[in-house]
Amino acid sequence: MSTWKNACAIPLAGIEPLSVWDFQDCVSVGLMKGAQLLALFAADGGPADGGPSAADGGPADGGPSASLRLYAVLGHPGSGRIEPFSTVVDDSFLSLAPIHPQVQLFERELAEKFRVKPQGHPWLKPVRFERPHRDGADLWEDHPGTCGTADYFRIAGEEIHEVAVGPVHAGIIEPGHFRFQCHGETVYHLEISLGYQHRGIERALIGGPSARTLHFMETAAGDTTIGHTLAYCQALEAARGIEVPARGRVLRGIALELERMANHIGDLGALAGDVGFLPTQSFCGRIRGDVLNLTARLCGNRFGRGFVRPGGCTFDSEPERTRAIVRALEQVVVDATGAVDLLWQSGSVLARFEETGPVSAETAASIGMVGPAGRASGLDQDVRRDYPAGIYIDAPIPVALGVTGDVYARARVRWDEILNSAEWILARLAELPAGAVCAPGPVPSWPADVLTVSLTEGWRGRICHAAVTDAHGRFAAYKLVDPSFFNWFGLAQALRNQEISDFPLCNKSFNLSYCGHDL
Repeated sequence: MSTWKNACAIPLAGIEPLSVWDFQDCVSVGLMKGAQLLALFAADGGPADGGPSAADGGPADGGPSASLRLYAVLGHPGSGRIEPFSTVVDDSFLSLAPIHPQVQLFERELAEKFRVKPQGHPWLKPVRFERPHRDGADLWEDHPGTCGTADYFRIAGEEIHEVAVGPVHAGIIEPGHFRFQCHGETVYHLEISLGYQHRGIERALIGGPSARTLHFMETAAGDTTIGHTLAYCQALEAARGIEVPARGRVLRGIALELERMANHIGDLGALAGDVGFLPTQSFCGRIRGDVLNLTARLCGNRFGRGFVRPGGCTFDSEPERTRAIVRALEQVVVDATGAVDLLWQSGSVLARFEETGPVSAETAASIGMVGPAGRASGLDQDVRRDYPAGIYIDAPIPVALGVTGDVYARARVRWDEILNSAEWILARLAELPAGAVCAPGPVPSWPADVLTVSLTEGWRGRICHAAVTDAHGRFAAYKLVDPSFFNWFGLAQALRNQEISDFPLCNKSFNLSYCGHDL
């Protein structure tokens, strides 16, 4: 039994290579016993040993390869254990998706990137419509499709009709395509096709790290700068045994919670706007800006760019700045409480929120939903408690849970998290430890032949960064799993048997990232 915890560096020599059957059995049994699939990815291709990375202008594709090494990383929330598995496959393997739906998107991704077929996958199609990472026969050569033009599940019958929405939308949002199968106004099935925002971040990381690596982390999902950058830095610190000073750990946690508060407040305002309740919408738009300004007080950037770095933070909070942040945050809580109370007191708002877009706990668990959306359905999970790292080891934070899994529950969980985060930040600022905010010395290189796994609880949910290094300490594979990767399928489930007019409200209640999914 593994004893690895969050933010760990596992020697590749310590990961026993399994047969494909044993690999799949270990993953399947683990999921049946309540483990979480944190990542499933492959290491193959990349630049020649010692050559430049794709980020530095080197080749992005690997050459032909007879086999592919798969890695699966399971998490055990009860104990906080991280359990890695590895195997080698040739051109195909047996799909686990029919038994464990949360695996389905990872398997489609492997097929798209590495031309390896998951036999028996119930709906095998591209995820992002990206260029394969290695040579070989394309699994979709006869009908490759592009974003929005691939095959879609269809329902036949009288009065069944299809509605296509996007990729161009009526608001200033990212592009995505939504295909509805409807009978009258009732949605029987929604299929979501993304990939329009694909930038090739994971491909560019191969052969790194480089001078651009931190920039990639900060922009993987632009509204989750702290969450993704912290996951990367935790991995490097674990790999090199870097001890982040206590003050730096606290400031990192504060930045992460401010990021959560700002986005949750913005979401509550947007939900109010979707049902035409303008007071809360107007107030929350301004209050979200107040919270973003608190992050700017810490580091000069409202989204936290340039703040988290390997070893700690780049900026400190001297006493005067700390007092100003405390005063401003206390006012934010007062203002937000007034604005959101209006929401809960409006019968017309509650009539639109309650029983709209429900996702059951069973469905949420089977498809691997994470974050506030998963907790709203009753999934008692949170990286900060289940896999604590950094300040959360010493200063836990309550987990907000819902029951009904509908729009109301997703909104209510957000509000509870806003209050929990504000209280936690004020408590940390009241006892901010003295000392440095960053470990001394230059940023070290990555060690050779290790698998690093790092988790953070971003504001949308669990973020996982898993990296495999080669004999020279360069990235042979780097897997980013944004919470939206799991939760887009949750949105599709929420629309089943709902009126199509409920789609904008359900969509906003998840508020998922297109670029975080597309990378």
